[in-house]
Amino acid sequence: MKNDAAELIVPEETVAKWQEIVDILAQLSKVPAALIMRLRDPDIEVFISNKSEEHPYHAGDTERLWGSGLYCETVISSKGKLLVFDALADERWKNNPDVKHKMISYLGFPILLPNGKPFGTICVLDKKRNKYSVTTERLMLQFRGIVESHLEMIYMNHVLGEKNKRLTEYLMEIQALRGMVTICSNCKSIKDNNGVWHPIEHYLIKHPEAEFSHGLCPKCAEIYSSDSDEDSKQPH
Repeated sequence: MKNDAAELIVPEETVAKWQEIVDILAQLSKVPAALIMRLRDPDIEVFISNKSEEHPYHAGDTERLWGSGLYCETVISSKGKLLVFDALADERWKNNPDVKHKMISYLGFPILLPNGKPFGTICVLDKKRNKYSVTTERLMLQFRGIVESHLEMIYMNHVLGEKNKRLTEYLMEIQALRGMVTICSNCKSIKDNNGVWHPIEHYLIKHPEAEFSHGLCPKCAEIYSSDSDEDSKQPH
């Protein structure tokens, strides 16, 4: 798949479970925003946001990721935890895009697909300085594990679906090839499904599984017919 995160279709029932996860996370952590972000290279999308009017993030919102200075950019590129106590007091983070939304503290973890590629992040943000508790961090890791287990099932179903599609196409082709194919009993040319006759060596290269019945191609039939007429004119 060209872009695994973008290609995956997350079922509605899974989306509902993730919605419950971010709502609980925000409530227990006592923060205004809890998010599941999704990579849609070169952008990042707010995939799930907790239900609250205390933050500006809405499902479906997207921003350019690479070179943006977003917290999530660092999490995805490093595939590791990012904790920012107070962006306003940190030279690296004081001008990041979330500061304009007054989200000055951040804790986030990467969400990975089974193949190790990034799906996105799970994160919490606060409008005030926040070191976040060990309990909050453990809770986020547990929730991330649940999300990644869901993704594993979705990802494997996607991969198996692609393989099953190719297998079905192959089996259909084999089944078609096992139909009786007409071969000229004289010159051994073979007639395809469109009624066109081909030299046997050309046909067998493309259709090694074919089974054959016999007949006469038009040229051989004409020759055979001419020979028969000649024979009938000879005295007996």
